[in-house]
Amino acid sequence: MAIGILVLAAMGWLCWTAWRRATRPRRTGMLEILRFVVTLVIVLLLWKPEWLTRTSVDTKPEIVVLRDASRSMITEDAMLPGTDQSPRITSRKEWADLLLADPAWAGLANNGRNTVITADFDAPSEDPTTAALSGTNLHKALADPLERGRNVKAMILLSDGDWNLGQPPVAAAQQLRLRGIPLYTVAVGSKVRLPDLELRSVTAPTYGIIGENVQIPFSIRSSLDREVRTVVRLRDTNGTERSKDVTLAPGAEYFDSILWRLDKEGATTLELSLPVAEGELVETNNSRRFNIAGRRESIRVLVIETTPRWEYRFIRNALSRDPGVDVDTLLLHPDIGVGAGPDYLSEFPSKPEDLARYDVIFLGDIGIGPGMLTTEQAQSIRGLVEKQASGLVVIPGSEGNIFSLIDSPLGDLIPVILDPAQKSGVAESTPSPLILTTEGRTSLLTMLGNTEEENPLIWRSLPGFFWHAPVVKASGGAEVLAVHANRRNAFGRIPIIVTRPAGSGKVLFMGIDSAWRWRRGVEDLYHYRFWGQVARWMSYQRNMAAGERVRLYYTPERPEPGDTVRISANAFDPNGAPLNEGKVLIDLTSPDGRAQRIELDRAEGAWGAYSGQFRIDLPGEWKVSGFTEGAEERRTDTTLIAQGTEVEKVGEPARPEVLAELSRVARGSVIDPSNLAKLIRDISALPEPRPVELRHPLWSHWATAASLIFLLGIFWTGRKLNGTF
Repeated sequence: MAIGILVLAAMGWLCWTAWRRATRPRRTGMLEILRFVVTLVIVLLLWKPEWLTRTSVDTKPEIVVLRDASRSMITEDAMLPGTDQSPRITSRKEWADLLLADPAWAGLANNGRNTVITADFDAPSEDPTTAALSGTNLHKALADPLERGRNVKAMILLSDGDWNLGQPPVAAAQQLRLRGIPLYTVAVGSKVRLPDLELRSVTAPTYGIIGENVQIPFSIRSSLDREVRTVVRLRDTNGTERSKDVTLAPGAEYFDSILWRLDKEGATTLELSLPVAEGELVETNNSRRFNIAGRRESIRVLVIETTPRWEYRFIRNALSRDPGVDVDTLLLHPDIGVGAGPDYLSEFPSKPEDLARYDVIFLGDIGIGPGMLTTEQAQSIRGLVEKQASGLVVIPGSEGNIFSLIDSPLGDLIPVILDPAQKSGVAESTPSPLILTTEGRTSLLTMLGNTEEENPLIWRSLPGFFWHAPVVKASGGAEVLAVHANRRNAFGRIPIIVTRPAGSGKVLFMGIDSAWRWRRGVEDLYHYRFWGQVARWMSYQRNMAAGERVRLYYTPERPEPGDTVRISANAFDPNGAPLNEGKVLIDLTSPDGRAQRIELDRAEGAWGAYSGQFRIDLPGEWKVSGFTEGAEERRTDTTLIAQGTEVEKVGEPARPEVLAELSRVARGSVIDPSNLAKLIRDISALPEPRPVELRHPLWSHWATAASLIFLLGIFWTGRKLNGTF
């Protein structure tokens, strides 16, 4: 204030001095008066003036009772009032309904002097596709009754205190305090998790091959205070069932998976469940249903080898006898040249469209050099893996030809680091077994048993090997599935079976060449199963949605709302060659019927690879249709299922501390449901609501700034006209 007065005094003296010295006193006087007025306005704005209006309300005082209707209110952890002996557990919603049905609430009307308004807030949407995105906005619930200048005397909030949308509710409590409106809160639900076993998530693949096992991961959360041994059951609508014994630690989350064998084509509805444990109070979250599709597929495999060793012969036989696999062979014998016969190729596929037919390529003891692969062919194999999501299986041998691949375009794809001092590998005098790693025990690639429990036992019983590749360690980003049982180095046990993603595809390294010995005593039982699983696992993503002109694959496979899905496509021209000129378009339809078209970006190279991305904002089925420009009638259609991760969690503990803070800020109190009479007395003793005051800050209003600019413009124009520059 003092600085403002001094500024005005100084400006007044300057204006008076300028007027006394002016040769045109009248014009100069008017300009100096305008100068002083502008200065006065600026000084006043620095004092932050406000325009205050008071509105007297002539309606009855209102008492607003707000009841939380969000999904968290269906949590069954509330004990009914007055039932301390053998309490009955009910949902928070039912508990709040019974509390509001108490006749004592009628006293709030005070014989007609007050108007009692009961309102629910944040009820979930009835549309299942958007219900998962519903949440609790306590700030909006408390602020809404104040927006229209209603004559609110007090507010009562029945809630579990959980909020996950909007501004912090304490901001609304501060508004209530400024208006002199106390907030009384009633906490609903238990502040600690009730004894419960909750099946939190089930992550199943979108499809599986008929006659093969699929792996279905799941998670269970236990809030019991003891260890629980239970069984997880997976069954279909026909009653077929698989089970798995699990042990749950107290108060911890458990992650595992279960296998299911698909026996029919088309969608199958499965239910994963666990029985109600002793002492468990919530039974409704012990099961989940989901769909998985069964498919019949023909996988195209190319096997490339030099000397036809035993491993090559048995792999070729295993794949050729698999009804779901079509095998072509390129045998580049070092002595007799290219092999010939049924399903043998006379040369390496020279055209991209010929090579693009293959889902998986097996490279035996072959490298780069005369009579073997060329650098250009190695580059083509790399492009097929990275751009078209094909799989590459590397099975080195004692000739050490794999070392010539290290400096080729395929070198970066090999998922292990090899020792150049032992190019011929490491021989064993006695058979050595394989040991599965933690990842290998549950991987579908190494699943030789029908259950995960028997799988390690089968691998320990397999005949050992007498030779292995000179592996130093796995490279970065690789996953080791099996290791040498008897040998180790400075980096640990020697990796034998290793996988790693490569672009859109996958690479598998098999460090032994005697898997054919697994046939001893069991014939084809494990040998055929392993290589059949390799072919299907390596080609899974490539065959997610395959059409005549477009092949689609996407990650993540089962996204959640809020995730960004990256969708890739391989496009082909009418002759089957990779499409390198043209557009690939995606028609996307969301669960609520919204449609959009996405143009994919073309990647570099000659593989017809395109990619793009879109955001998932709703759970449910997203229909994806891909086509090349000018060939809309030949679409590739698929369905992407977005898992409904709910904003509002059911089963979480109540948060009474949030309600207590809101009551403290708004100068109310936390109400004990057994003492409603005191609440009625406290509200009756409140003074009548004050007139509604609305403050409009003039110092930050747009009209104030416009007026100031207008006055300065007049002053500047006047100075020019007066000849004062």
